[in-house]
Amino acid sequence: MLREKKMSFDIIVVGGGAAGLMAAGRAGQLGAKVLLLEKTDGCGKKILVSGKTRCNLTNDAELQNFIAMYGVNGRFLYNAFHHFFRPELLSFFAGYGVEAKLERGGRIFPVSDDAHDVVRALEHYRDDHKVQTELNAKVTTIAQGENGSFAVQTSRGNYSANSVILATGGASWPQTGSTGDGYKISAALGHNITALKPALVPLIVEEIDLAKSMQGVSLRNIRATAFQGKAREIDAQLTPQVNYGRGEKKLPHAPVIESRFGEMLFTHFGLGGPIILLMSLAVVEALENGPVSILIDLKPALRREQLRGRLQKDFDNYGKRKIGSIIQEYLPGKMIEPFVALAGIDPEKQAHQINGPEKEMIIEQLKALRFNIKSALPLARAIVTAGGVELREIDPRTMASKLIPGVYFCGEIIDIDADTGGYNLQAAFSTGYMAGESAAKYIASFAGE
Repeated sequence: MLREKKMSFDIIVVGGGAAGLMAAGRAGQLGAKVLLLEKTDGCGKKILVSGKTRCNLTNDAELQNFIAMYGVNGRFLYNAFHHFFRPELLSFFAGYGVEAKLERGGRIFPVSDDAHDVVRALEHYRDDHKVQTELNAKVTTIAQGENGSFAVQTSRGNYSANSVILATGGASWPQTGSTGDGYKISAALGHNITALKPALVPLIVEEIDLAKSMQGVSLRNIRATAFQGKAREIDAQLTPQVNYGRGEKKLPHAPVIESRFGEMLFTHFGLGGPIILLMSLAVVEALENGPVSILIDLKPALRREQLRGRLQKDFDNYGKRKIGSIIQEYLPGKMIEPFVALAGIDPEKQAHQINGPEKEMIIEQLKALRFNIKSALPLARAIVTAGGVELREIDPRTMASKLIPGVYFCGEIIDIDADTGGYNLQAAFSTGYMAGESAAKYIASFAGE
């Protein structure tokens, strides 16, 4: 049986992820007596799986472009970023022996390519400033007393503090401890929660057999465009030649939702890969308004006229080849059979036997392979949680609750999410640093009374 604990602290930080570790360390650095509560058996578990275990710390983008990656809510982060941004973050990690390097897309990683180094640095920061840590301590309730202090009940006993920092993460990657607990706690304290949605998540298609037949195929240099409407109703000529979406300067015109150029892959349930993940939140939100489809331009560098001429040249030069043999010059091998079948062409047909309508069907599919989106994978399968504690209830200058003095928020629990590339972790570190500092100053104000 666990012994009952009734210990008092200046600040209790709930959640030992990127934001929580940074918040606890900063509060301790400023002299506060801090307790960090982590529900799992170790801190920083989501950090360890981020960036494919390499941990994409931040990004080299300029501030304005950085902010744009969070969409309309990005402006909330201006204060936090002006206070503690990329230079301060990289200097912080360098001080703990974690040097960084710049890679494509502005992504910044540890030179070691090992996320464990990042967690160790944050734990050293925490320990250097005498933060007490309790693992396997799931918080069940937080209640504020008449004197303004907070009673925190956990699976390992009860604690009290004059301030609480909620850094519990989102509801994605539950195996790392992010199971949405913080939203329930925040709501119980009186905060409103913006509806939770999966972000950076693969998509399930209605044409699941077609996707499954191409499972594992990875495509590069293609354009995927999400449209509002059923796939068969979309005019493929509306496919843009530039990117539209979060972080891009231009806004799309209906029925275009988003359009991205880059890499994607087929899965046994639908579509995945980098550009699909980037588009996924916009698709999830658009599904609330009706059908959504994605058209894939497999040859975006070629106009239809160019593609028609190239295809005809191949037919003329290799007239006795079967159609599949011709198509293999355009597509990965695993796509050829389902592609030809989808076009309604007899796979035994030779190139010289292909008629005009069949050739046009090939061109159409190369320029607009169509899928209807059924849904996204569940929130638990998403990389990031969109939604969270409403921003209008949080002071962006301090991360303090506007409703309850002494309560602070940081990290993914806030209604902030971004594209991949180091943006989500930077937001966690920056808001965590500010929350820890603000809570410590709040505590210090009592001592001055």
